[in-house]
Amino acid sequence: QVQLVESGGGFVQAGGSLRLSCAASGNIFAINTMSWYRQAPGKQRELVASITNTGFIRYANSVKGRFIISRVDAENSVYLQMNSLKPEDTAVYYCNYLHWGPPELNYWGQGTQVTVSS
Repeated sequence: QVQLVESGGGFVQAGGSLRLSCAASGNIFAINTMSWYRQAPGKQRELVASITNTGFIRYANSVKGRFIISRVDAENSVYLQMNSLKPEDTAVYYCNYLHWGPPELNYWGQGTQVTVSS
């Protein structure tokens, strides 16, 4: 089992910044991908950014140049620095841990709300 605890969400005006944190604990394998997803009301959950243990990073096109994902393996933590926030970034943000295995291990945090006002 892996437990993920997110923090750092909140309310911010457009153009502002927020930093999300996710702390992982439990049976963590060194080879993994840590990701941030988000889900806005009435929409499907979507990938925001991911980072592998080797440092390979992917971003959704909608956040490229504005968001930065990073991880500190010694702390089993992943971060998402969100800059130049837009109202369309409003969503619940979820941390995800994925270890391909086998067997595949896929865990989610409880989510943290980010609200961006115009």
